[in-house]
Amino acid sequence: MTLLLPVLTERFWTAAGMIAAIILCSSTGEVLTAAAMKSIGDLDEIRAHSGMKGAIRAVITCPLFFAGVSFLALAFFSLLFALNHLNLSLVAPASASLTLVTNAIGGKIFLKENVDHRRWTAAVLVCIGVYFLAH
Repeated sequence: MTLLLPVLTERFWTAAGMIAAIILCSSTGEVLTAAAMKSIGDLDEIRAHSGMKGAIRAVITCPLFFAGVSFLALAFFSLLFALNHLNLSLVAPASASLTLVTNAIGGKIFLKENVDHRRWTAAVLVCIGVYFLAH
């Protein structure tokens, strides 16, 4: 049974905190950016009606877009910080794959997207894979 339980050392919690920061900032940024783009509407239609300047104006005047970009920037700097302290072979796969899970959850809850059983199965398998990767 002890083989399945992680050794909860200070290093474990430090790594978990760094990876969690990347995941939360990245998913928040992606959900906010997706919400912004949905609220703006079809950029092709805006461009056809108002030209490229109108499409750009629609994006840069949307507060949700800048909130999303800000969180994505935080995720990037969190990734840099984590890579400075942890192994790439842990940080990159764990943060990227667990972001898939949180994006599915965020899409379902906040964007009311249809997340089918295949995506939930993939999310569970990703979590299992990250567990084995961490040990």
